[in-house]
Amino acid sequence: QVQLVESGGGLVQPGGSLRLSCVASGLTFSTATMAWFRQAPGKEYEFVAVFGRSSTRISYANSVKGRFTISRDNAKNTVYLQMNSLNVEDTAVYYCAAGGGSPILSTMWNRNYYDHWGQGTQVTVSS
Repeated sequence: QVQLVESGGGLVQPGGSLRLSCVASGLTFSTATMAWFRQAPGKEYEFVAVFGRSSTRISYANSVKGRFTISRDNAKNTVYLQMNSLNVEDTAVYYCAAGGGSPILSTMWNRNYYDHWGQGTQVTVSS
């Protein structure tokens, strides 16, 4: 079965950086659309970033644009989220998600598109 395993979360001070990783198994990773979502306490899931089948299909939420970078290593079945200039509003559980096909960008922003989810990793930004 498909498994997505996130790691790299933790406690960081405002202005700091973290890199999240998500290792996938049980799917054809190179053709999967891979995304990161997050959920803060008491809030809905929020789209963060997506990396489609090619680097031409990368998109970010406005709230993280210029601070976060999504990348993928198909040889390692891994997608990354480099997070810089973190602030307290970035505190959330971050989830990796995988979907098939080649949808338009607006579809990739929607959590309902994704078939598979990781267990999440906690990111806490606090002084």
